[in-house]
Amino acid sequence: MQFSLIICTYMRPEPLLKLLQSVQKQTLYPDEVLIIDGSKNDETAVVLQANSFHNLKYFKVLDIDRGLTKQRNYGVEHVGKEMEVVCFLDDDTELKPDYFEELIITFKNDSLVTGVGGVAINENLWEIEEPNKKYNSKKIYQFKGYVYKEGQRNVVRNYLGLQSDVGPGKMPSFSHGKTCGFPLNGKTYEVDLLIGMAMAFRKVVFDNIKFSSYFQGYGLYEDADFSIRALAFGNNIVNTKVQLYHYHEPSGRPNQYNYGRMVVRNGWYVWRVKNPNPKLKDQLKWHAITILLTLIRFSNTFTSDSKKEALTESIGRTIGWWSLWISKPNKK
Repeated sequence: MQFSLIICTYMRPEPLLKLLQSVQKQTLYPDEVLIIDGSKNDETAVVLQANSFHNLKYFKVLDIDRGLTKQRNYGVEHVGKEMEVVCFLDDDTELKPDYFEELIITFKNDSLVTGVGGVAINENLWEIEEPNKKYNSKKIYQFKGYVYKEGQRNVVRNYLGLQSDVGPGKMPSFSHGKTCGFPLNGKTYEVDLLIGMAMAFRKVVFDNIKFSSYFQGYGLYEDADFSIRALAFGNNIVNTKVQLYHYHEPSGRPNQYNYGRMVVRNGWYVWRVKNPNPKLKDQLKWHAITILLTLIRFSNTFTSDSKKEALTESIGRTIGWWSLWISKPNKK
């Protein structure tokens, strides 16, 4: 099964080099590696010229194609015709040596699987459930012999009855799903949403749909939007054997105000892609949770070390929410 790897990058030459070095150590190597560079300088090109990688093709895009979704679509357009699977990785990740081997096995084992996602093991906070121990269900999420300590926002949602009524990776009718991921137990799980840091789809999906032009620049939740639309062609699966590290490199990210605004507006957009005609109770829940999360983020102004970031993000969320009553996002 031939497969292509697309890495969209922006002003991150050193993290990209670290990722490519981990790709070089794979037990199963991609048939092509496409680097789609939106950087405003030549540092990434210089790094790649100084380091040789097998099957690598480098593309430096102009302003018209800069931005995550545009760069993803640009990369797909340059994928070889013989490729059967297209993989995406964030440029601030690093792979376990058998990442692609386990990924391709997942596709081979089930023809109904058209999307596969991996797991960031350095972000995984699941622990094995202790026998005969009682857990507070409002503060601890129990799942198939494992437990996950809920963060502040989810604890509050649990007490207020606003928590997701479906499992991890699934989007409830009011959106705002569980963000805990899955334990590292070697199993696979059917989901709605794959995470853009590490996702792959059969080429047939890209023969029918593209990444949405609604998402500009940083493109928050563009992966959720694409994952939902890809469900029309098969199942999305998270395989906990498909493992990597995700470092969340700060460079190339939007400021906290713009991020907060995107959280709300892009979140609303993706919710309506999955549930275009929500019932009144689902609408009320979506808005209630959005307001709650904004208030919690604002409270971090007084409780966290990053007070300025918390304040500007909460302002962005507030402006984003009010803007929905004036101009709602249009589907593209």
